[in-house]
Amino acid sequence: MPELPDIVVYIEALEKRILGQTLEGIRLVSPFLLRTADPPLASAQGRQVCELRRVGKRIAIGLDAELWLVLHLMIAGRLHWQKRGAKVTRPRGLAAFDFPNGTLTWTEAGSQKRASLHVVRGQAGLSALDPGGLEVLETDLEHFSAALTSANHTLKRALADPRLFSGIGNAYSDEILFEARLSPLALTQKLSRDEIERLFQAVRLTLLRWLAELRSETGDGFPEKVTAFRENMAVHGRYKEPCVRCGAKIQRIRYAANETNYCPHCQTSGRLLADRALSRLLREDWPRTPEELELLTKKS
Repeated sequence: MPELPDIVVYIEALEKRILGQTLEGIRLVSPFLLRTADPPLASAQGRQVCELRRVGKRIAIGLDAELWLVLHLMIAGRLHWQKRGAKVTRPRGLAAFDFPNGTLTWTEAGSQKRASLHVVRGQAGLSALDPGGLEVLETDLEHFSAALTSANHTLKRALADPRLFSGIGNAYSDEILFEARLSPLALTQKLSRDEIERLFQAVRLTLLRWLAELRSETGDGFPEKVTAFRENMAVHGRYKEPCVRCGAKIQRIRYAANETNYCPHCQTSGRLLADRALSRLLREDWPRTPEELELLTKKS
């Protein structure tokens, strides 16, 4: 699932192409994509793009008349910038947004169509789709610590909970915990002050590093290599490969449709976490699928 660095780079590429442009037409290929009826999708046609904004892992396209198109790519959704009028067809094609200077197409791999499009009006409509997580690159240690310890979850779950932290998911939480040298199963309310500070710095360092990496990779083009598995990641997707820091083999815990990767030497004092008791702990602290976690709503 595209996370904060990927979504930011998508938005920056879109700003160069559609900001100030008129949305001439919307071609909906998958009827399951649109999740709202009022305002109608047709009301967005002919509107000018005034703003682009990230809302968690969603891309919000702001139009005049206070309309917003909110795109949630989920795990397999991807965007592509193509020539004006480019065809988009099933089974991968979901929709096409036509502008005077090109067409933004939206695809989704696989048979499970989970990506979603919402049309909402005004700030209230946009806020209703925001899980409310803290913007980690815009906060300080005290607010980060308060959010982290507001409930006693495993670190893996807490970092990826959209109600706690905005834009972090399965891939970057692995990388952050490796950077912080912390176990994914450490409980948030049992962390020392030093460990919380180390985690805070690791969050910022990891996300900023990957933002710079993806910006450099994309350049003036459009991001077409959006993936959760990157060759130069430290632990995510690197099961049984040598740790870049110490050389120990990267290990993993599988639970339902989720997976966590970690270095036992750097993060867990040499202990393997794949025994039944610890695997059960992580399973019980995590929804059955990544989609369920992502769709958690704001805390009341």
